[in-house]
Amino acid sequence: MPTGPRATSAPFEQARQSIASVQLRSDLVVSEITSPTEVAPYSIALAGDVRQRIHGEDSELGTGRFILLHDPAGQPGWEGDFRVVCFAQAPLETDIGTDPFLAEVTWSWLTDALETRGAEYTAASGTATTIVSSGFGELADQGTGAKVELRASWTPVDLDLGRHVEGWGELLCMLAGLPPAAEGVSVLSARRAGRG
Repeated sequence: MPTGPRATSAPFEQARQSIASVQLRSDLVVSEITSPTEVAPYSIALAGDVRQRIHGEDSELGTGRFILLHDPAGQPGWEGDFRVVCFAQAPLETDIGTDPFLAEVTWSWLTDALETRGAEYTAASGTATTIVSSGFGELADQGTGAKVELRASWTPVDLDLGRHVEGWGELLCMLAGLPPAAEGVSVLSARRAGRG
């Protein structure tokens, strides 16, 4: 990460200001975390957790990370000098975790959430993974559970990065089974599991 008087980049600061002005759903708690310094000269990272009050206590329904990278020289594969990298994970009911279409649906939730927010991008890539696990021995009381994970990256086409953060936040909430906050985005059903 650059230091000293040359440690600023006007485009990166504009993107950072756009991110700082974002208004997210109350179900989503987002904070800035330490960002990677070895991938690009400039970066910012956010952690997000979907929480809901159940019986007077916070219940974690999903989690994720949003990282904005900026390299004024660009990098191979980026098709630009900015890159967004995100991660989202949520527990599921086991029968939903075995749905063969879940990975495709999860990817479409990301692209729909970005489109609904007007977040334009190019060079998108990613993976959606479903995991079903069963506990044995000392972990037998955990039973069987499932979760979905999405890892994705894309290149924003402008510096209005707040829209991208909003899309990522909406994805987290949809994976957690919360109803969409915006018109035109739908979820299959609200689904929760007792095990993450």
